[in-house]
Amino acid sequence: MSAATLAEVCVVACAEAWRGDGEILASPIGTIPTVGARLAALTFEPDLVYSDGDAVQLGAPLPAGAAPDAPRVAEAWLPFGKMFDIVWSGRRHVMMGATQVDRFGNQNIACIGPWAKPKAQLLGVRGAPGNTVNNPTSYFVPAHGPRVFVEAVDCVSGVGYDRAAAAGPAASEFHEIRRVISNLGVFDFETPDHAMCIRSLHPGVTVEQVVEATGFALVVPDDVPETRGPSDEDLRLIRDVLDPNGLRDAEVSA
Repeated sequence: MSAATLAEVCVVACAEAWRGDGEILASPIGTIPTVGARLAALTFEPDLVYSDGDAVQLGAPLPAGAAPDAPRVAEAWLPFGKMFDIVWSGRRHVMMGATQVDRFGNQNIACIGPWAKPKAQLLGVRGAPGNTVNNPTSYFVPAHGPRVFVEAVDCVSGVGYDRAAAAGPAASEFHEIRRVISNLGVFDFETPDHAMCIRSLHPGVTVEQVVEATGFALVVPDDVPETRGPSDEDLRLIRDVLDPNGLRDAEVSA
């Protein structure tokens, strides 16, 4: 197999976010998170439940970018309304995007600038509040920089650890921001005050590079490992089964 690309390293890093989840619903948003979730299901997490992104629980993965009428192995009907029952039950791990994210995992996908008169209107808060207080949530950021990793988000869409704690048990009991994966590395909140910490850096990335690209003080452990690269079997599945058209490469920034 040829050497892994950055996009393929990110796919594996996303897949690893679901390690140990067992029989829950994986809800990835975006090409690389979707390929990652399906890679996890085909390798180390066979009980993971996943859908076609529409209304069907799949028994075998579709390739990224499959046509709406592409044949599929359907295991169950998973309509939109049912998703709310799964969210409230906590039996789900969603991987969303983040236009902004801060040191405690507060996420913004709603607007840039003041809420009353924003400079840019984005998606809106969408399902981020319910996701973050009810089930594990991770974020994938394809272009790591100080305009994304900010000291304070302009609007809180997804709830971070500080705000969940301040809101009390109703928000904090089931709250978990599992991972933030970017084109530079993998980050978690497994620190005493739940501040963002470097978990691993992708091949060739330095601590200094990440610190410079982050708008707040990251927690840097004494030993920073390299992100796990894809195995030959991972690469075969990514390239031949899950994303044969290479859509992953358009999503990540080198």
